[in-house]
Amino acid sequence: MTRVATIPLQRTMASAISTAQEKLAITQKQLSTGKKATDFASLGTEAVRNLSAHTLLEQQKAQSNVAKRVGTTMSLYQGHIEGVQTTNTDLRKQILSAIGTGQSAGLQQAMENGFSQMRSSLNAAEGGVPLFGGSQTDSAPFSVATLADAATVPADQAFHDDNVLASARVADGLDVQYGVNASSFGSGLYEAYRAMAQIGPIGDKLTDAQMTALQGVVSKMDAGLKQLGTVNADNGRKQSQVEDLTKRGEERSLLLQQVIQDNEDADLGQVAIDLSQQKTVLEASYSVFSQLSSLSLVKYL
Repeated sequence: MTRVATIPLQRTMASAISTAQEKLAITQKQLSTGKKATDFASLGTEAVRNLSAHTLLEQQKAQSNVAKRVGTTMSLYQGHIEGVQTTNTDLRKQILSAIGTGQSAGLQQAMENGFSQMRSSLNAAEGGVPLFGGSQTDSAPFSVATLADAATVPADQAFHDDNVLASARVADGLDVQYGVNASSFGSGLYEAYRAMAQIGPIGDKLTDAQMTALQGVVSKMDAGLKQLGTVNADNGRKQSQVEDLTKRGEERSLLLQQVIQDNEDADLGQVAIDLSQQKTVLEASYSVFSQLSSLSLVKYL
């Protein structure tokens, strides 16, 4: 005789309800986290690609941070170099004016101020480390204190930097050497200041000997400014290179982030639709289960 019972059907419905609840819970979690899965294992075949994308993205972020720091340092180089250039260009004009008119009121002070500004720039530091010292970080790269002292101190004793230039990896397999040393842009102008110091104090009017000596100073300043301009141009070229690499790195980071998002981030619009559908299915399952639970053969016997 065939047995009639509602218990097996109720068990089937209970299993269906459990499955619907599980799907609804997963969808709710996607909605709250914005992610398709809670771990890489749940991504299936895309897990390897996403792991690789995460690794490349972190590497790119590190290189971008280095490139930005290098760019900042080179901007500091540029600021100090151009400050020295501007000051000494103005001083050169004052010297030429004094030679042309014979009137030199304030020229001595201008020369001392120019030397002081150059000394300050040559000994500039970032985070307590000299910018223009090369690998010599325990002392200032330029040691002459005053214009008067320059008269007796040759350049090889005034500068204490070296030829070791800083370098950094700013892209895959690409290292940029970007350091600037004090002597590389200041030695030429220092020779001009030495010549100024050897003239002696300058009063309100120039003597013939002072005019002749100042003409030699102008020639030395021209050579020094040319040297400084060459260094600044080279620094600017490297700045442009680093800026381009930084821009490419940012574009690459966006691409990698898009790969990661496509595989990991949930489509919130679709999640909302799924949530509504699954809620409806679960409510229908509850209703059917309730109806089945109330069935009894007694009513029909």
